[in-house]
Amino acid sequence: MKRIFKYMILALVPVLFYGCRQIPENPNAPHAYINFTIYPNTIRYQELNVVSGWMYLTSEVESSSRGIIVYRMSQDEFLAFDRLPPNYPNACTDSHGNTTRLVVDFPFVIDHCNNAYYNILNGEIIIDEEHDMVPNFVGDEYIFPLIQYHTTYDGSRLTIYN
Repeated sequence: MKRIFKYMILALVPVLFYGCRQIPENPNAPHAYINFTIYPNTIRYQELNVVSGWMYLTSEVESSSRGIIVYRMSQDEFLAFDRLPPNYPNACTDSHGNTTRLVVDFPFVIDHCNNAYYNILNGEIIIDEEHDMVPNFVGDEYIFPLIQYHTTYDGSRLTIYN
């Protein structure tokens, strides 16, 4: 019995050290004040009336955010991600001087400039060489997930904030 307990402890030690690894805060995250409420069950937000629905939103308050992608994960749960590319957000500009925004091609959120694909269900980057889903920055030390905001939903009101 002591031997089994000893092996279990030895197996858990690397897991604990791996879990304590410090991941730096994304330096590209906008210093934006995000705090607004919408009513997703209304006609104005029709795309969010159903599970798996998504919509682009902008905050009423002027901010450095490039907009927000809101996704209805379940009847009672929403996700909100910034449209700012989390890795190399200023790599491309259009003819008007605007930098790129993330776009949704369900179930992906895509940064066309950097060839980066993210999972809309959790914000994690997807790297799949077979399907040419390899971002331009794949060799970097840290590859950040989508910038996510907090959401609270009471059955009627959805508040998005940071």
